[in-house]
Amino acid sequence: MKKYLKTVLKTEPLPIDILTGLLWNLNPSGIEEEDGKIIVYFENDDENHVKEVHEILNQIKESGIIERFNIDTEICEYKNWNEEWERSLNIIKVTENITIKPTFRDYTPAPGELVILIDPKMSFGTGEHQTTKLIIKLLERYVQKGIDVLDAGTGTGILAITAVKLGASHALGFDNDELCLINGEENVEINSLSSQIEIRLAEINQIEVKEFDLVIANIQKNVLLNIASEIHMRTKKNGVVILSGLLLDDEIDINNKYESIGFQFVEKLVMDEWISLVYRKL
Repeated sequence: MKKYLKTVLKTEPLPIDILTGLLWNLNPSGIEEEDGKIIVYFENDDENHVKEVHEILNQIKESGIIERFNIDTEICEYKNWNEEWERSLNIIKVTENITIKPTFRDYTPAPGELVILIDPKMSFGTGEHQTTKLIIKLLERYVQKGIDVLDAGTGTGILAITAVKLGASHALGFDNDELCLINGEENVEINSLSSQIEIRLAEINQIEVKEFDLVIANIQKNVLLNIASEIHMRTKKNGVVILSGLLLDDEIDINNKYESIGFQFVEKLVMDEWISLVYRKL
């Protein structure tokens, strides 16, 4: 019987997007997010996989992104993990008027309900994470008809898609992971928004300095601190910035940084231990 290697990772904090993006470079057969941990599956039981995972975790620990980590492994009988993963994905009703639907699930929306279609890949999340839900709730408040939106670290493109479906005229989403580019473009096409949403493979400093009405960034704290000035340059005066990927303990450092460069704090949303912060450019 074919075997596979199950590797369970726990880190403090848990920067899911960064970790999964790096782990996919090891060509695993699948990655799952579950109860504050990441599970990586390899199609064979080669222990070199564990060494490679350990090297990635050491790398991001040295960069200050995580403080500590733990790895547990198990040799198991083979399963089709893509099928198992897809079975676990559900329709997510984020607000009364916004629902996220995997393309392989059936759903009949209520009149006027916005349905965001996502064909997710295992590395990018599905809209189930608290930070995604927090930003979508805020987009419902802050998106105005005809605005331009910048989505930093776009992943599946779910936030850019939501913004345009709420009335934004155009959204530019970018990510530094080529798989995000592919998946984001797929999801934009599935939602019939290719004429309004552009997805790029880029870092923020490669995005031309254009003033956007609304900037979204669902990225972990250290990155948001590092790119604060780049975000400021690309935000229109009186424009809005919505940040997430943040834990409760991150609020003070983020506030200090963003207020010091010309943003005014507007509000905060909390879900479990996660927060989303809203600023306006002075």
